[in-house]
Amino acid sequence: MKVFYPKLIECIKSFKGKQVGQDIVAGIIVAIIALPLSIALAIASGVAPEQGLYTAIVAGFVIAALGGSSVNISGPTAAFATIVAGIVAVHGMSGLVVATIMAGVLLIAMGLCRFGSLIKYIPYTITTGFTSGIALTIVIGQLKDFFGLTFPEGTHAVETMEKLSAVVKSFATFNWQSCLVGALGLLILILWPKVSKKIPGSLIAVVVGVIVVKLFSMEVNTIGDLYTISGDAPRFSLPDVNFAMIKNLFPSAVTIAVLAAIESLLSCVVSDGMIGDKHNSNTELIAQGAGNICSALFGGIPATGAIARTAANVKNGGRTPIAGMVHAIVLLLVLVVFMPYAAWIPMPIIAAILFMVAYNMSEWREFVAIVKTAPKSDIVVLVLTFVLTVVFDLVVAIEFGLLLAVILFMKRMTDVTKIRTWKKGDPDLLEKGRAKEIPPKTQVFEIEGPMFFATSEKFAEIPVAEDIRVIILRMRYIPALDVSALQTLIELYKACEKMNVQMIFSHTNAQPLSVLKKSGFYDRVGSHYFAKNIDEALEKAKAIAANS
Repeated sequence: MKVFYPKLIECIKSFKGKQVGQDIVAGIIVAIIALPLSIALAIASGVAPEQGLYTAIVAGFVIAALGGSSVNISGPTAAFATIVAGIVAVHGMSGLVVATIMAGVLLIAMGLCRFGSLIKYIPYTITTGFTSGIALTIVIGQLKDFFGLTFPEGTHAVETMEKLSAVVKSFATFNWQSCLVGALGLLILILWPKVSKKIPGSLIAVVVGVIVVKLFSMEVNTIGDLYTISGDAPRFSLPDVNFAMIKNLFPSAVTIAVLAAIESLLSCVVSDGMIGDKHNSNTELIAQGAGNICSALFGGIPATGAIARTAANVKNGGRTPIAGMVHAIVLLLVLVVFMPYAAWIPMPIIAAILFMVAYNMSEWREFVAIVKTAPKSDIVVLVLTFVLTVVFDLVVAIEFGLLLAVILFMKRMTDVTKIRTWKKGDPDLLEKGRAKEIPPKTQVFEIEGPMFFATSEKFAEIPVAEDIRVIILRMRYIPALDVSALQTLIELYKACEKMNVQMIFSHTNAQPLSVLKKSGFYDRVGSHYFAKNIDEALEKAKAIAANS
């Protein structure tokens, strides 16, 4: 499979007029779904409402045109909300632009280096932990608007815990009208799918919310009360950048890149199952990188594949990237023509939409299932990632989550790696119905498990008795050997040399044998002492013992 081969090229080669018509219809429907979501997610990210649409328009078009999936729809997603808000609060919009561009470059590099398949090595416990944590942070961030609270002037509420503290302290300013509108919006979002699945509930909630607030002259904050709405098309601009900014924002850029990769490839996998197709993961990463760079340069925020919008695309007949491109064009038309009317949307409705987004992405069922059934080490990683995401931020959560997961994995590998001494009566000595005889002055040690830096000391645990002249290391169950384990093995070999003990290696697998040859250890021991199997090794040991 080619590193970069957009699905659009395949679609052009097999052009079908009927399918193009279906893609156009699907693109229009997805644009209707994306409209309120893009605005809501921009607000949750601490940026202007129109920037959510800029993202869906620019990144959505570029990624659809260049992507490795036929149906993936990209744009702003809830996964980025907290990290974007944090970057904007500390570094401003220029910092966000720089971080997003760096993330785009990293994504392109990941695709060119064929890292598409490596994303699966991020533990499920970590992705579930930070996804659930993000969902909770979104809910906490929207409590103020849902309940119509008024924070005291000068309140600093950027981090999630700061927001929660401010909500608790300001709850006396509760606005029942705001809460009523928010509850109405939430009720519509919950019940509307039972009425119609063609028209998104978020759009109905917005329309009803605007009508209710206007009709009854309710004292409820709207988007226009808090933001200046712009209906201008996205414009190209370069950020002010310096080395210090790049250095400070690099961890955030890595987090954005990893999140974009995980979300987009997961969306591709889900859509593959829905349409019976196979995406090109490396092409998709390159497209995501290009889309994020373009989004940042045209006033947008980080983007990635959106599972819900992709599923809606498939269910409405979309089968080619044309649907994603049409979705972006329709949003551009809406932005230019209707964006000023977005100022009427009540903030409690936006909060209700984000509550539903948070619930749908929370994976609480998976969270509970892991807690009930997983090993304790996995539960620790899950809970730690979740807590760190909520209490600190996503960068800290992913860094510590991965670090702990790696440490616990190494501990687990250490526990399962064992060295066993063969003794009379062992089943291995009765293979194929005949008894194997261990020659005199000979010890046989069987090693099970990977030998790497965390398990290398297992070699040092091999005891060498004074009357022994031959040690056989049966390496049949060692799948891998690293340089740390090699050094320990060399030390064991030197100790055996001093004691005039010969080491024989039995059934050495391809990877360990390659390491031994490359290091020169194979030649030092001599090819004669590397046996194909245990029978050959025992015969060699018998000959050595007889001559000692």
